[in-house]
Amino acid sequence: MGSRQPQAGCSHVTVVPSSALDKDGGSCAGGAEAKVNRFLDPLGCVSLLRRSGHGRRARRSEMDSSDEELEDERGHLSPDEEREDGSAVGNAIPGIYLPLLPEYFHHPIATGSTLSEFQKAKRACLNSIQDALLRSQWQRAAELMVSYLEELENTTKDRLRAAPEEIWRIGTEILQQHPRSNIDEINYFEDQMKNLGVKTYLKVSLEHAFHLLCNGFLDDAYQNLVLAESWRYGELSIAQEKDLKLIQGYRGLLDYYNWLKKKTDILEIGEDSYAGSSIQQEMQSLYHQAKVSLKEIIKVPGVWDPFVICYVDLLEHYEEYEEAKEMLNDYAHDPRFPSNPNAHVYLYQFLKRRGEPRKTQISALKDLHELVPSHELMLEFYIMLKKSKKSKHHKLRLKVIFTALDYAGWKENTKAWSFLAKQVVEILQNSGKQLEWLKTEWSARKQWWPPFHFSLYLAKKNWQENESLACEKALVAGILLGKDCKYFKYIRKQGCKAKRKKLKALKTFVKEHSWVSLRLSDV
Repeated sequence: MGSRQPQAGCSHVTVVPSSALDKDGGSCAGGAEAKVNRFLDPLGCVSLLRRSGHGRRARRSEMDSSDEELEDERGHLSPDEEREDGSAVGNAIPGIYLPLLPEYFHHPIATGSTLSEFQKAKRACLNSIQDALLRSQWQRAAELMVSYLEELENTTKDRLRAAPEEIWRIGTEILQQHPRSNIDEINYFEDQMKNLGVKTYLKVSLEHAFHLLCNGFLDDAYQNLVLAESWRYGELSIAQEKDLKLIQGYRGLLDYYNWLKKKTDILEIGEDSYAGSSIQQEMQSLYHQAKVSLKEIIKVPGVWDPFVICYVDLLEHYEEYEEAKEMLNDYAHDPRFPSNPNAHVYLYQFLKRRGEPRKTQISALKDLHELVPSHELMLEFYIMLKKSKKSKHHKLRLKVIFTALDYAGWKENTKAWSFLAKQVVEILQNSGKQLEWLKTEWSARKQWWPPFHFSLYLAKKNWQENESLACEKALVAGILLGKDCKYFKYIRKQGCKAKRKKLKALKTFVKEHSWVSLRLSDV
């Protein structure tokens, strides 16, 4: 295929030790040979290929066919590869981004370049691996991975620096999905990857812990996190401070989980027993460990919902209410943190549990309304505003219910339509300036609400599925659009046939207030 032919079999690959990668810009001087199965033996690729009798030939054939398909395409070259090959000309343009692999695996496309046979083979191999991953062909991906490791022997310094993370990400994906892999093989591979490059040590440790957690190995995950938390490597440990915070946070979550189990145990055996006293001491120790870890990660700007929930639960259990309130306020209102509706939900729920003044609760829900006007808590917000004596709160509750009904998820919410119908009736009975509130809200919706809420199709559907909903909507439609509205006319007709007393009263009320639709149409 090219000037350098891969050796027969799948026996060796050059692995750059972490000390060599991290000195002098990633120099590969002094690189030691290591067997492929040191890293990928868990896949069983080497022995499988030898038994099948088509190992090298199958891979060479696949790579050759990939070369033919890529013959007319432009190649991926790093700056060092261009200088080394001396064949790249023209300007580089961005490559096509594929979501499966991180961006740093996608190299610029050099226009007008001529690739060496070796570079074509390497590129074709990586593309074939990616194709296998996309098609969930895990065995094929594993076999190709062995060839790709061999090809990394002959590459540039930049590629050698990227190689450890590339091998780790692809290898981890294959191992976690391969039907013949098991947890011991995954643990072995991840341990080797941790030693391959210190720049990715904490990332590898964190992802390894995630996999163990997802598969129910909580104790193993905890030990991995504790070990990673104690890891230090000069300036590189400072550069990975964010990863370290995450590791501390997830270790805190596991401490909270163990605390929760102890809490359940003590409820079963009782606090007064000797065993209960011992468990309480363990709970206290776990509480302090979890509190320190969770508090640290919540200080970092970001979205930390699972950590916040656990932290608040711990603080409330030990009656540290002021600290919990302060933390929730900061989480919801600190400008350094990204906008997060859940932060306001957690704050409101805490205030509600503590029986805080209605004014404080309204403030929390008002912030939530501005972020997510369709949130399910808007009905609670509406009820709370209704209890207020302030005129501005009654104006706001009309806006809240109108805005909620703007969303498709609320179209068939009987309670919401009932609230709107009752407030519309209140406004008509009180008249005065409140009618202006109704005109303001309706002016922004009079063009699109009729087909969205009050079509003939919806009238038939609502009457058939939920008569209560249909009656509430008919009242609103009759007031806003007049007695000739299709929705109102259909529901009125069906009500007459069924001899519903409620529909007769509705018809009378709409007829008496037919002037309202004319007033509203003037806006």
